[in-house]
Amino acid sequence: MEGSRHCRMHAAAVLAAFLGVVAQGCAHSPARLGPNANATLPQSVSAAVPRPPQQERPSPPETRVTASQEVAFVSAVAPEPAEQIPSLPGTPRTVRQESHDSLGLPDLLRISLERNPELRQANFQVQAAAGRAVQAGLYPNPTVSVEGSELGRRDGPGGFITAPLVRQEIVTGGKLRLSRQVGQRETDQARLQLLGQRFALYTAVRRGYFEVLAAQRRIEIYSELVGLATKATETTETLVKGRQAAPLDLVQIRVELNRFRAELDAARQERAAAWRRLAAAMGAPDLPDTPIQGALDSMWPDYDFDLAVARLLECHPDIRAARVGITRAQLALRRARVEAIPNVNFGAGYERNNVDDQDQWAFRASLPIPLFNRNQGNVQAASAEVGRAAAEVERVQNVLVGRLATAFGQYTAARERADRYRTSVLPDAQQAYQLALAAFQGGQFEYLRVLQAQRAVAETNLEYVRALTELWLAASDIAGLLLEEEWPAWESKA
Repeated sequence: MEGSRHCRMHAAAVLAAFLGVVAQGCAHSPARLGPNANATLPQSVSAAVPRPPQQERPSPPETRVTASQEVAFVSAVAPEPAEQIPSLPGTPRTVRQESHDSLGLPDLLRISLERNPELRQANFQVQAAAGRAVQAGLYPNPTVSVEGSELGRRDGPGGFITAPLVRQEIVTGGKLRLSRQVGQRETDQARLQLLGQRFALYTAVRRGYFEVLAAQRRIEIYSELVGLATKATETTETLVKGRQAAPLDLVQIRVELNRFRAELDAARQERAAAWRRLAAAMGAPDLPDTPIQGALDSMWPDYDFDLAVARLLECHPDIRAARVGITRAQLALRRARVEAIPNVNFGAGYERNNVDDQDQWAFRASLPIPLFNRNQGNVQAASAEVGRAAAEVERVQNVLVGRLATAFGQYTAARERADRYRTSVLPDAQQAYQLALAAFQGGQFEYLRVLQAQRAVAETNLEYVRALTELWLAASDIAGLLLEEEWPAWESKA
């Protein structure tokens, strides 16, 4: 009896270790970042959700995204574009060989700003649009020619020689000014598209970051389960040898151990694939695999849908670019209408009359008469383009509001599920495990009943991780739509 009681107490001690592990839930992470209770979106769109006090753990310093990496853009209502074209940070083709024990979200964003080719392409498109705007407003070059006629006669040299003859086209109707303004609005749109590309990159990197973080957490959970199952197997083998447990119990425990090992291997493969996806989204596929800093159960952002929609309609670069498109279309219509105003061609020069031995000057002027072609077709097309541009604003607004509604619904559902797991499901599963463990220690339950309770706690923890992952993926979409730069708050304050 004494040996049986000793084996039972030893098995109970091994299983009790699991309770301490699962009680931590997803709060455990290699480098915990401190929560921030004042995480707010501009204009009170976001607020931090109160969380239970937790012990802060030190985290390595992280590289911040500096102001020099901000992508400037011209306001959609500005009458003239900025004189200087903004340039993105340096774009080295290879990652600097730096030693990183771990990387945080700001580090990943910094690398993506330096390496992402789509962002560089958008920057070059801004420069190209600015160059076209400059070219569209340049005045035509003058032409210089030499002309001669009747160069000789039978009784001696003669004829007329005009050298030089200078011609210049005089552009009327403000065509050059309007053409340049159209080009400037195209530059404004390109700058806003650059801003939109920047936050699209932010969204992709943030989503990849949380996928890797979730994969790391699953690896931690399965690693702990494998360790506990291994100890439980060793304990059960001792019990079987002492005829204190049935061989069937040992077989079932080995099944659990092998299942946890298989899940651990799968989680490691998922983590490697998630890292490769993240590196590709950053534009740095050769980035060495590095552990990620962060915790899934840190401060959750809180969004109000109506305020988020108002901010989206006011600030999103796609909507602003569409509004600039209306101004551009109106300027293009004005430009098409003044095309019918004829340009005047002037020419003047020195002429030598060798026939009469006289010095003369030549003057010429011409202009086309808009009798048949008054640019009617282009005016009609430009007028239709104004209507299309106005409808484009509504179309873009509808698309973006739909995307926000989808992300908001996913975020709300995931947050409610995660909160239910944190406040109810996980505590109940842990309590059931405690009761099963106590009953086993008192000799009321078999060992497998405790293992079943242990499995329930593990599966609950994994479901909690899945809910948190869905929460942060949806929140990443919302943050990108609302142009949140310092996000999430616990990263910006870390």
